[in-house]
Amino acid sequence: MTLTAVLVLIAILALAIPVAAGLGWLGLVLNALYSPLSMTVTAGEVTWSTTTSFILVAVPFYVLLGEILLRSGIAERMYNAVVQWVSWLPGGLMHSNIVACALFAAISGSSVATAVTIGTVALGEIRKHRYNERLFLGTIAAGGTLGILIPPSINMIVYGALTDTSIPKLYLAGFIPGIVLAGLFMLTVFVACLWRPAYGGTPVKTTMRDRIRTLPDLIPPLFIFIAVIGSIYAGLATATEAAALGIIASIVLAALQRRITVKMMNEVFEGTIRTTGLIMAIVIGAYFLNVIITTIGLPRQISTLVQTLELSPFWTLMLVVGFYVILGMFMETLSMMVATIPITTPIMIQAGYDPVWYGIIVVILMETGLLTPPVGMNLFVVQGIRERGQLKDVILGSLPFVVTLFVMLGLIIAFPQIALWLPGTMK
Repeated sequence: MTLTAVLVLIAILALAIPVAAGLGWLGLVLNALYSPLSMTVTAGEVTWSTTTSFILVAVPFYVLLGEILLRSGIAERMYNAVVQWVSWLPGGLMHSNIVACALFAAISGSSVATAVTIGTVALGEIRKHRYNERLFLGTIAAGGTLGILIPPSINMIVYGALTDTSIPKLYLAGFIPGIVLAGLFMLTVFVACLWRPAYGGTPVKTTMRDRIRTLPDLIPPLFIFIAVIGSIYAGLATATEAAALGIIASIVLAALQRRITVKMMNEVFEGTIRTTGLIMAIVIGAYFLNVIITTIGLPRQISTLVQTLELSPFWTLMLVVGFYVILGMFMETLSMMVATIPITTPIMIQAGYDPVWYGIIVVILMETGLLTPPVGMNLFVVQGIRERGQLKDVILGSLPFVVTLFVMLGLIIAFPQIALWLPGTMK
């Protein structure tokens, strides 16, 4: 049964069938071959229950929030302010890319939105300051992955909904790893520029007066972050309600800066509808697949298979890590999460691992999938906004940061308290 599922999935990927439809087709094939009952009659109920889930309402909210920040120019001014403060480091604006991605990640919840926003603002600086183009592109693609690790995160919401894990605890667990990973990305740039000083381009000239002048441009992201995350931990709002508060805060800020126009809001709503439709189609297809695989007993069989291997908890974890690394090369991360989390999470909990800690491990593995070809989403996003050259430039520039992600994964495995300390303080 497992072999059939894998072969059908590979065939679907090879035929380039859209992910949402591919998950549905895989469910239909497994249902026809192994289920004693026709589960297609549940498709309507699955679609309804999925799209009316209160937790998943946060997905379009965070997408809308990111669109407002992008279209209103708040993100661009934030980037320019960051440039003034960190561009003195070896690597210059490449550090600005990572810091700006980390700041935007703290209010957007999406790695694609983070990469698109910061990439759109930053790409014009490559030739202007004569940076190594591949490494510069790599910082945008890698920095964008922070969007699903630093709270708020759409992927964490989906993980929490699938595993019945506390989303506030997942958010707390993501803070320190997110900051540490951003620091490791910057260290990667620092080492590369020490090794090859020419990679760092020409330094940006600035003064303390210019830096102080840009500080007000960092206030809007901080205000939105406090509105979203602060309201959750103050007990004033759920993750979904906090996303709505973030939208209100972003609209107020855009209005105060006189950035709201009919054209801008049309672009905001169109982008939100397009992105939300894509995400929800994947979620519906994956939930339908989950119903089928649960009915035919596939999770139980895989769990039994792992038990018969008599692996230690550590090697069980390594097996799951290898599974996600390979699958991440061929599958979009959100759909991969929804399709596999119901299978792998019970195995990891049975092996003695904390579900909150495992959630952070999964998110870091999803970040790796965003940077690994042939289906690394952030690679295509950065190449798409670049609009010239070859995709291999983005791939090669991202490779050092893939290594950095594995280093981060090793740190979380060796020192679980990096992820668990903050949730442990939560009452």
